[in-house]
Amino acid sequence: MPSEELLVATRRALRHRLAVGQAAGRTPSLMGAVVRGGQLVWSGGRSMIDGHAPDADVQYRIGSITKSFVAVQVMRLRDEGRLDLADPLERHLPGTAAGPLTIAQLLGHTSGLAAETPEPWWERTPGTVRPRLADVLGEPPTRHPAGRRFHYSNPGFALLGALVGRLRGTSWADALRDDVLAPLGMTRTSLSPQAPHAGGFAVHPWADVMLPEPLTDTGVMAPAGQLWSTAADLARWAAFLAGGAEGVLGRATITEMRRPASGPDETDDWATAYGLGLQLRRHGGQVLFGHTGSMPGFLAALWVSEREDVAAVVLANVTSGPAVGSIAADLVQIVAEHEPRPPEPWRPLPTADPELLALTGPWYWGPSPHLLRLLADRGLELTPVGQTGRGSRFRAEVDGTWTGLDGYYAGETLRVVRAPDAAGTHLDLGSFVFTRAPYQPDAPIPGGVGEDGWHAF
Repeated sequence: MPSEELLVATRRALRHRLAVGQAAGRTPSLMGAVVRGGQLVWSGGRSMIDGHAPDADVQYRIGSITKSFVAVQVMRLRDEGRLDLADPLERHLPGTAAGPLTIAQLLGHTSGLAAETPEPWWERTPGTVRPRLADVLGEPPTRHPAGRRFHYSNPGFALLGALVGRLRGTSWADALRDDVLAPLGMTRTSLSPQAPHAGGFAVHPWADVMLPEPLTDTGVMAPAGQLWSTAADLARWAAFLAGGAEGVLGRATITEMRRPASGPDETDDWATAYGLGLQLRRHGGQVLFGHTGSMPGFLAALWVSEREDVAAVVLANVTSGPAVGSIAADLVQIVAEHEPRPPEPWRPLPTADPELLALTGPWYWGPSPHLLRLLADRGLELTPVGQTGRGSRFRAEVDGTWTGLDGYYAGETLRVVRAPDAAGTHLDLGSFVFTRAPYQPDAPIPGGVGEDGWHAF
C-alpha cells in the first residue's frame, strides 16, 4: 500500500488520466503508479473487465526498460575498475563483429550498429532461433560510422549483457538478481513471468477484437527487452534512479548516466535525448529521465523528475495503442501542478573561507558582466548578468582549482590567478580572463587594452 496518500484532487486527476489512457488506447488493462520522495504514494489500475483491475503486484513485460538495468550493471563494473567506458568491446568480450566499438558507444546507441537482428524479428521468435551471440549481428553489423550519430540498437544491448556475464562469471540475469534486484528489494522482477502476471494482446486496428501475443523467451537478446516487473518494483527502481543506492550504484554515477551522451548538451533546447542507458525527455517545462519499453503484447514507461522529486510508471498489456510515455509524463505533471515541491529552506553556509568570500561578486569577461557566488563545499557558481553569456557551477578540487559541472564550461578548469599579496587579480577559465573591471588595464587581456582606456567618442 502507498506509504503516504496524495491529496484527493490529485488522486482524482491521476485516476482520470489513467482512465482516458485505457479507453483511448483500447488496451485490456492499464496500470499506473506515482513515486514521491522515494516512496510509492499512489497506484491505480483500469481493466476492460469491471471489478478486475490490476494492482501494483501484477507483472507486465517491461521491454526496453530492461536496458536501464543492463546499463546499471555496466556502470557498476566501471566504478569497480573492471572496465573503462572508452575500452573497445573486444578487450573484454573478444570474438564479436563489434569488437572495435567502445562500451560507451554501445550504452549511448552511438555505435552505428543495426537497430535489429537479422530476420526473423527477434521479439516474436524464441531464442533458439539464434542461440549464439554471433547470430544477433548481421553483415555488415554497422549501419553508420561509430560515434557519428545516435542510432538505437537492440543488438548492442545483447552484447552489453554478454559483457556483464563474462566479467561476472555468470549469466547477466543471475548477476542482475544478485547485484541489483536483491539489494533493492525488487523480488517481483524476473526474466520469465511469475504469477500473477498479465497476458499480452494485440487489438485489431479497425474492430474491438483481440489476439493473444506469444510470450517468447528471446535467449541471447534478453538484455534488450526480456524483463518482467510490477508497478511496485518499478517504483523502487525509479527511486533508485533518482538518487542511487549504497552497494548498488552511487548518485554521482546515476547522474552521469542521465546526461545526453550525444547531440545537444543538457542545458541546450532539445525535446528528447539519450544518456548512458537512459532516455531523456522534456515535458511540461521540465526534464524527465528513465526509459520506455515495448514487446509484443506489452508497453511500459518510467519517468523521473529530479526537480519535482516525482516519478511515474505506466504498464499496459497491448502491442500498440496507448501512448504510455506521454501518460507517464502526464502523471508526473499532474502531481507537479497539484502539489508542487516546496523549495528547500534557505540556510547559511556552515563555514565560509574569507579568501573565497573575497572572490564573490561581479567579474567581467571583456565588457560582459558576470556574478560569482560561493556555494557549499567551497563550490562556485558563475552566472552571466543580462540575456547573453555563459554560466556554470564549479566543483572545488584539492589542488585549489575548480572544475565546471555543466553548460559550456563542463569539465573546464577555473583558476584564481593571485598577485604576491594573495589578492585575486583575475580568473582564468579555460584561457578566458575574467577581471574585476571591464577590460581592466593591468590584467593580462589577450591583445591588450587601449592606452586611452574607456572614453567617449
